[in-house]
Amino acid sequence: MASLLRLLGLAASVAVSSALTIAEINGNKFLSPYSGQTVSNVTGVVTAKGPDGIWIRSTKPDRDARTSESLYVFGAKFATASNLTVGDAISIGGKVSEYRSSKAYVYLTELASPTLEEKLSSGNKVKALVIGKDTTSPPTEQFSSLDGGDVFGVPNNVSLISVANPVLEPKKYGMDFWESLSGELVTVRKPTAVNKPNNYGDTWVIGNWKVTGRNGRDGLTQHDKDANPETIIIGSPLDGTSNPSTTKLGDDLEEITGVVTQAFGFYRILPTTAIKVKKSQKPALPSATKLKSNGKCSGLTLGAYNIENLFTNSTHLPAIAAHIVDYLRSPDLIFLQEVQDDNGPTNDAVVSANLTLSTLSAAIASIGGPTYAFADVDPVDDQDGGAPGGNIRTAYFYKPSLVRLYKPHAGGSLDANAVLPGPTLKYNPGRIDPTNEAWTASRKPLVAQWEVLGKKGKSEANFFTVNVHFGSKGGSSSIQGDARPPVNGGVDDRQAQAEITANFVKSIFAQDKHARVITAGDFNEFISVAPMKSYVDISRLNDLDAVVGIKPVERYTYLFDMQAQQLDHMFVSDSLKKHAQYEHVHVNTWVDKAAQISDHDPSVAKLDVCS
Repeated sequence: MASLLRLLGLAASVAVSSALTIAEINGNKFLSPYSGQTVSNVTGVVTAKGPDGIWIRSTKPDRDARTSESLYVFGAKFATASNLTVGDAISIGGKVSEYRSSKAYVYLTELASPTLEEKLSSGNKVKALVIGKDTTSPPTEQFSSLDGGDVFGVPNNVSLISVANPVLEPKKYGMDFWESLSGELVTVRKPTAVNKPNNYGDTWVIGNWKVTGRNGRDGLTQHDKDANPETIIIGSPLDGTSNPSTTKLGDDLEEITGVVTQAFGFYRILPTTAIKVKKSQKPALPSATKLKSNGKCSGLTLGAYNIENLFTNSTHLPAIAAHIVDYLRSPDLIFLQEVQDDNGPTNDAVVSANLTLSTLSAAIASIGGPTYAFADVDPVDDQDGGAPGGNIRTAYFYKPSLVRLYKPHAGGSLDANAVLPGPTLKYNPGRIDPTNEAWTASRKPLVAQWEVLGKKGKSEANFFTVNVHFGSKGGSSSIQGDARPPVNGGVDDRQAQAEITANFVKSIFAQDKHARVITAGDFNEFISVAPMKSYVDISRLNDLDAVVGIKPVERYTYLFDMQAQQLDHMFVSDSLKKHAQYEHVHVNTWVDKAAQISDHDPSVAKLDVCS
């Protein structure tokens, strides 16, 4: 009797809903109101076939823009065994499921364990919805109603889409827009690539709809509170072909048709066939910087370059040297980041980078550049993050005939620098508060004081620099993921690092309010996000992009996901604003992936540092 009651209870727990429309299954939220239920008599026309299932569009559409009229039917053998093809109208049953491969992702509503109840007809015309014509255009600024108006706001991960399950507002929020088209066969007209493909050939694009942040290369640049939700990634083609690996920023592409889905943390279109490039931007590479040193303190040039895990035997070392000479015009002083120790990724006790730096200097000299001297401070082994064994650090290159360290007295790995009356530095060069826990597994800023030499080697000017490489964004969640606002990995560490570094700069001004100070490097953060706001507020330095009037859409040094971004910044004191010039040199963001030397673009400034 107990066994019979258990069976009856099991049967009662299985809900079966019949004759639901696809729009009713999808509902007007991210999660289906019928999730976990078995349904029958669901009718639709097959719009596309993939290796693991098919997509069907409703034959009974509603008039609610929030409810997708299409649905993914998951079953690798279902379409083949049922002899289904595009244009077939069918009636099917199955279990409504919400699937994601990681708890960090948004769920995809699908129909699992499908059964064919009836093939109603064949040869039905299937027409893709043209985005921006048959649909509204994607929203251009906000991703989700759960982001509080700022996708980069802090604190992160305040709520989850999978828990809040908000009602979709596709005219207002980008994620809602793409969710409202989940499963639909769509067409992107006049697509443009806004990044290089990833290792799987997935490529971010925009179509001929309204966008914000368009830069001169036809990419989209991120700016305050706007991370370009109007973009969409084009994933693996349904016909088994492969997207090209050579697509570049700003490439014009042939029209793309495919189905909208959610996978690996992003909304995407799976195209019916591979992306094809029609035309690429010209010139293929930018011109060399227009900023050239005049050999005096009134026209000193300063470069900044993250040279991506460079060590003595790096294959990209000659190309880095060529960039410095041919595109940066051999600046008088260079802020370098991601300099590895002499044997790079070999994880041993070696921490010195003297051979790495001298090899790069020799390579520069061999192609007509100057023979740079260098300055750095070796880290404690395996304590500064980056590739295991690499011991990356920041370092300076400088032309010793024009620039030299003022009263050099280098500090050690754990020596905390300080500003002494003068002002001068306790250690030159030296590191900022290197034992502070804010720098755990992260690079410590390298501070130096310099003098510019005039005739007969006489000192004509004196200035300070801080070379930074703040903690990475490792551990971040997808910008289209479940956590809202998305997790900005390491933001708390960068907040502390920004405050420590800014307060050190502040201590220089406490000694001399007219001091000439330049900070530069890879801050690993955007100018409008909390750590950088604090950095500027405390240090009272000026963002050089703003000082010289570079258009916000042209302020980029890095490509990531759907946009051009700026992680690399240069800041100057009030005393250096007059006559300042500044340029970003897009030698890496403009080229295809194979031709990319570093994942960052270098920048060059020209400043008057005279007393």
